[in-house]
Amino acid sequence: MKTKNQWASKLGFIMATAGAAIGLGNLWKFPYLMGRNGGASFLAVYLFFICILGIPVMMIEMSLGRRTRHDPVQAYGDINSNARIVGVFGVAAAFLILSYYSVIGGWILKYIVSYASTYQAPEDFTAFISSPVEPVFWHFLFLFVTTVICCFGINGIERVSKVMMPLLFLLLIVIIVRGVTLPNAAEGLRFIFIPNRSAFNMTAVSAALGQVFYSLSLCMGITITYGSYLSDKENIPRSCLSVAGLDTIIALMAGTAIFPAVFSFGLEPGQGPGLIFGTLPKVFSAIRFGPVFALVFFTLVFFAAVTSAIALLEVTVSFALDTMRLSRRTGTILLGTACFLVGIPSALSFGTLGNVTILNYSVFDFVGMITDNILLPMGGVTMCYYIGWKWDPNNLVDEIEKDGIPFKLKKLWILCIRFLTPIMVLVVTLTGFYNIYMTVRG
Repeated sequence: MKTKNQWASKLGFIMATAGAAIGLGNLWKFPYLMGRNGGASFLAVYLFFICILGIPVMMIEMSLGRRTRHDPVQAYGDINSNARIVGVFGVAAAFLILSYYSVIGGWILKYIVSYASTYQAPEDFTAFISSPVEPVFWHFLFLFVTTVICCFGINGIERVSKVMMPLLFLLLIVIIVRGVTLPNAAEGLRFIFIPNRSAFNMTAVSAALGQVFYSLSLCMGITITYGSYLSDKENIPRSCLSVAGLDTIIALMAGTAIFPAVFSFGLEPGQGPGLIFGTLPKVFSAIRFGPVFALVFFTLVFFAAVTSAIALLEVTVSFALDTMRLSRRTGTILLGTACFLVGIPSALSFGTLGNVTILNYSVFDFVGMITDNILLPMGGVTMCYYIGWKWDPNNLVDEIEKDGIPFKLKKLWILCIRFLTPIMVLVVTLTGFYNIYMTVRG
């Protein structure tokens, strides 16, 4: 067994793991999915899937990481030589996700600098992302910040997370207070929280299932990597519950912060990134002290983005340290540079490479499709197969119950691993392939 550095405190571990899960998707996608798919009804189904999919899978990864003290590829290799493919799916997904995620992170930095220096957003969002130089520069800068933090190892990750996560919470409260005091803000709250039976159907159930899978960063190798730094004395079920709870609370707070303003100004809520970068700046420009609130908002978005980016890079760094025996600084710089280079086509896919398509996807969307619809679900399916059937899940029960920690729901957990979770992951996988088919078909 490999000896690794460990988290200095339980709070630092929880903040870092929650920060890995809380990202851009929490700030706009989850609240939008709630509003579009039945409001409170969608939330109830989402919480159900958190319990029978999200937390069980997170516990698998966290306990496997702590048991093996290895990166995702080697961790699965320790239980079965053929299971290394599960870790390969996760590491590859983490690397590719970061390559395009940092492009959006660069946009955030651009907006922060713009509001801090000119008190307004860039004049034209479309012109900015179409530029042949600017998106690449800000993509580089975001990855540079991420790489520097990762160079300091888990101590750097823990220190940054313990500052950024509480600040994210406080900044969200500031934006919430301003948002709910706008005229007609109640329409935005109604959009998110009021049950809408006509909008709740099997599509909504599928959306809730998929959001759990992506919101908690499952099968990306993040929880295995962070779990490998975890003390034997930590209560894994309680830690997973804390992370899932924080993730959901922040997502609900984000909806309460953003959508009252969206509806107050009669804007379209389903725009995705365009909502944050194209529409919300118009809202800020129309309210008193708008530039101040805009700067606060994009700062909190940056905190959410960078904590997730750090976790994604740490997955690949951990793999490099285990496999190639590089020093942390060398491995981190090499992988950060490689991620920057791989992400350049995504950064240019809205301008210079705007006419380049792969299977009817832009370069940016194609990389996202590969990770979301293929690597992550396939990692989930193979994980359940090897952990649930080729290996004995009771081995992980022993890890969870180490140091006398009781695990009263272990029989239900094993049932989820062997039957319920694989079925749900398979649904996500088939849905992903169906979406690919429909896009290619045109």
